[in-house]
Amino acid sequence: MSEGRAVRRWHVATVLVAAIFVAAPTPGDIGGCGQKAQPLDARVFFASKASIDCTRCQDCGLTTRLCAEACAPYASIPEAFPEGCVPLVHDGEVCLRALHNASCGDYRDYVSDDPSIRSTPTECNFCPPR
Repeated sequence: MSEGRAVRRWHVATVLVAAIFVAAPTPGDIGGCGQKAQPLDARVFFASKASIDCTRCQDCGLTTRLCAEACAPYASIPEAFPEGCVPLVHDGEVCLRALHNASCGDYRDYVSDDPSIRSTPTECNFCPPR
């Protein structure tokens, strides 16, 4: 066998092995973490988010209207996501983790009273407007 053929076969084998790993699901894909695909309960998610929002607002010294609403003892919690939006439990977990780990500078934008500044972490944008 010539050296050129051996090198070519090695390249083909390398490409085939790489294709197997590239085509496999990533850990963030549904099922990649061993979780079943379950719809996210809106009340549980929004109550958890309000709790994190309140804590982060206090930790960061933020005093916006959204912070006050999140910390209100009898705040109304949405009971459903927008129509046609069906996020999964995994989506909610990723979002809440992103909020918990956000810097105070980022959180200031998340709860800003100015809608032109207010932003949402990409991990929490699982129901974008159409």
